[in-house]
Amino acid sequence: MKHKTILDLLNESVEKYGDNPYLYEARKGTEYISLTYKQVQEQSRQFAAGLIALGIEAGDRIALISEGKNNWVIGELGILHAGAISVPLSVKLQTEQDLSFRINHSDCVAVLASDLQIEKLRPIKGSFTTVKHYILLDPEEHPEKDERSFESVMEAGKTLLESNPATLQERMDGVQPDSLANISYTSGTTANPKGIMLSHNNYVCNAEQAVECLNGIPSHYRTLLILPWDHSFGHTAGVYSFMKCGASIASVAKGKSPMEILRNVPKSIKAINPHILMSVPALASNFRKNIETEIEKKGKFTAILFKKALKTAYKYNKEGFNKGGSGRLMLSIYDKLIFSKIRQSFSSNMDFFIGGGALLDIELQRFFYAIGIPMYQGYGLSEATPIISANSPHAHKLGSSGKPVPHMDLKIVDDKLQEVAIGEKGEIIIRGGNVMKGYWKNPEATAETIVDGWLRTGDMGYMDKDGYLYVLGRTKSLLISDDGEKFSPEGIEESIVATSPYIDQCVLYNNQSPYTTALIVPNATELKKAGADAAQAALLIEKAINEYRSGGKHDGLFPHRWIPSSFAVIEEPFSEQNGLMNSTMKLVKHKIYEVYASRIASLYTTEGKQAASPENLEALRKIL
Repeated sequence: MKHKTILDLLNESVEKYGDNPYLYEARKGTEYISLTYKQVQEQSRQFAAGLIALGIEAGDRIALISEGKNNWVIGELGILHAGAISVPLSVKLQTEQDLSFRINHSDCVAVLASDLQIEKLRPIKGSFTTVKHYILLDPEEHPEKDERSFESVMEAGKTLLESNPATLQERMDGVQPDSLANISYTSGTTANPKGIMLSHNNYVCNAEQAVECLNGIPSHYRTLLILPWDHSFGHTAGVYSFMKCGASIASVAKGKSPMEILRNVPKSIKAINPHILMSVPALASNFRKNIETEIEKKGKFTAILFKKALKTAYKYNKEGFNKGGSGRLMLSIYDKLIFSKIRQSFSSNMDFFIGGGALLDIELQRFFYAIGIPMYQGYGLSEATPIISANSPHAHKLGSSGKPVPHMDLKIVDDKLQEVAIGEKGEIIIRGGNVMKGYWKNPEATAETIVDGWLRTGDMGYMDKDGYLYVLGRTKSLLISDDGEKFSPEGIEESIVATSPYIDQCVLYNNQSPYTTALIVPNATELKKAGADAAQAALLIEKAINEYRSGGKHDGLFPHRWIPSSFAVIEEPFSEQNGLMNSTMKLVKHKIYEVYASRIASLYTTEGKQAASPENLEALRKIL
């Protein structure tokens, strides 16, 4: 594949699709207006010139924290045209520590922020050591002295372009395929997140791989980009893949709060009528609940008919690639009576979903396949920009993560990085133009992750005989919530053990689950000293964990969503002897999860969630 910059990608699209709408944004309610490819390019260049007028140098880092909107894309493309580097930040970041670490670690000289996001930055500006400029993506009635409007930067850019257009051209000429485009922060296996360095070519390469995987995206297609725009999945599969094809992306209608924006999603879907949607499991589950609620409202007869229709579809569709057999005629009748009406009410243009962010339950895949809007599961990693494999309309197996994207090598290897046979489990490693340049200011982590040009994903999986990838879980042990957010558990695990005399070992678990759970090896000696019986010991362990919740002694140390909501007491310590700890005294998480799979599953039941569950009491009686 030819090495290109994001600027080249935009140039090519402007030449082919200059008058096509690229960005859609709602102005009043859900009344959408669009900007063409030509307009987006012109505005991005003008904004870039404005940044240069402000004193932004090539290679400077600029943070971008905002909900999805036209100025998000124009802002990022402006940063890139100026030869600078975008540092997209999640709107979910709340604490001073989370925000200041990323902004300071990347030495950002400026921050682009929406109206909702500047509110939380204002009280903590003093902790940002290198920031000189704050640029507001939305009009503000009372900006602070060090804040300037997007329009004022555009005006400064217009003046520069009129007086000295060569300045911008020189910057653009200096941007090479290997130049950094983004530093994308993610949670690593240490306490602090790592900055993933992604080049212009990483993005172009992965966008082209994604488009080729789908056999192209027609230029008249639209998507509503519901996922956070800083997220590498939304970024590549949305902003840049659609750019490559001359297709359109729309943002969710504005709201005065995150909750209001969320409530605007169904209205925005109706207004845009997208052809493709990108989804994560939590979003897919919500869509399904809404569909089932609407069916229930239509009465008992419709609900029974819907269940029969699903059963027929599941039987006929099987895993997608092998669909067929009896039931086709009945399915076409059900489709006319029920499924077509669901599609009409949801989004009449919808061809399919692209699922990513976390592994999607096969039952959920079967449901959407049945109603005629398949959800094609993919797999990726931010370090791979992020798409590694995907199911597609012409090649899919429900339950798999699809086939590896083209122009990329993928192997399944053992602990010694030797390739294993088809069907055998091992670590997934990849090599190709979509592999990151490394971690910002972290050569040690880079050397551990990229070995001889191969990216070690830290994920376990296997390939089947038909070339489909199955992802089984993480060797790196990151927690993954049901909306695809990831978090490193080590800090919490170590803190719980360090602050409670009653807990010897602690392993957290969350693999796209509703909440986080823990496997706890108690300190029998300390519990006996406290004179606790089994029931009291269970409550002492529960109390130690609750100290990390609201009002607890350690409240605020970690985000509440990752504190375990239930725990299983494990009698036998994790050790080298039982293979659950390696020679460097590190816990072998994937083996622990495998051995205690049934205990983990029980923690997601009503009875098993209780601290004094029968299993916990039995285990504690044995050790006390």
